[in-house]
Amino acid sequence: MLPRVADSLSFLYLDMVRVVQDDTGVCAQIQVDAHRTDLVYLPTAALSCLLLGPGVSITTPALTTLIRHNTSVVCVGSGGVRAYAGILPDSLTTHWLEQQVATWADPQRRLQTAVRMYRMRFQDADLPESVTLDQLRGMEGQRLKAFYKILAQQHGIGRFRRAYRPDQWDSQDPVNLALSAANTCLYGIVHAALLALGLSPALGYVHAGTQHAFVYDIADLYKADITLPLAFALHTSDNPEQQARRRFREDLRLLRLLPRIVQDVQSLLTPPRTATTDTDTDEERSERRDVRMVHLWDPPNGVLPAGVNYARGEP
Repeated sequence: MLPRVADSLSFLYLDMVRVVQDDTGVCAQIQVDAHRTDLVYLPTAALSCLLLGPGVSITTPALTTLIRHNTSVVCVGSGGVRAYAGILPDSLTTHWLEQQVATWADPQRRLQTAVRMYRMRFQDADLPESVTLDQLRGMEGQRLKAFYKILAQQHGIGRFRRAYRPDQWDSQDPVNLALSAANTCLYGIVHAALLALGLSPALGYVHAGTQHAFVYDIADLYKADITLPLAFALHTSDNPEQQARRRFREDLRLLRLLPRIVQDVQSLLTPPRTATTDTDTDEERSERRDVRMVHLWDPPNGVLPAGVNYARGEP
C-alpha cells in the first residue's frame, strides 16, 4: 500500500527488461548477450508502485500477481520522468481520493488548501494568518523574480525572463529550454506519485481547467529547489533540453523526490483537525488507510459494512 514513506522499496523503476511470472515469483529477465539471460526476482509483496519504463514488456500472469499484491503499476518515460498510464489494484484505498474531492468541492476548504500550498513554498517565512490568496500570488511572483536574479548573478548571465513559447521553441535561450525540459520531467514524477496514491491529477487547487491541474499544483512546490538551479547551470549548454533530462534522471535517486511528494500530498489533504500526532509511526499512518473490504455510504452514519442484507421485515 502506498505509502510507507520510510520504506526504501516504495517505488521500483525498470527499463529494457521483460517481466514474467515463473514458479517462484515475478522476475525481470535481462538479456545480457545472445547466450545469457539473467533473472532478478521482484519483491512484489513489498512494493507499493512499479514504474515500467521504455523497453519493458510484461506478461498477464506477472501483472496479475502484482495487482494481487496491491502493487500499483505505472507506465512511464525514461527514468520515470513522464507518466502515461496507470493500473491500480482494486484494493487500493480511496481514502486520499475522497479527501481530495472533499477539499476540492468545498470552496472554503479548497481555498485553505491552496493557501497551504503557497505557504509551503515560503518555508520559514513569517506570514500573517490573514494573508489572502491574491496577496500570496503576488508574493510568489516577487519571490521568483528575486530567485531568478540571484541565479542569474551566480552564473553571470545578466537579466533573465521566464518565457515559455511552444510555437517558438527553437528560438528560446538555453535556460528557458532547459527549464521547460526539466519541468516536464518533474511533472512526470509528480503524475506517477498521484496515480499510485489513487488521486485525480485533474482536480487542482491553484490550477484549473486541465487534466493535469493537480500535477502542476504539486510540481510548483519543488521547482525552486530542483528545476530552476538545474536550468541555470546549463546556460552554456549546446543541447540544454537533453542535458536537463539526463541530469534530472541522474539526480533523481539522490533527491528522493517520490517519497517527499507522497508525504507532502498526504499532509496537504489531511484536515488539521484529524491530522496524526507526532508520536504516530509511518506504519500506523499507512494501516489507517488500508481498505480491507468495500463499505456502503450513508449520509447520517458515514459508512456501513457491505455484504449485509439490509431488507426490513419478511420478504
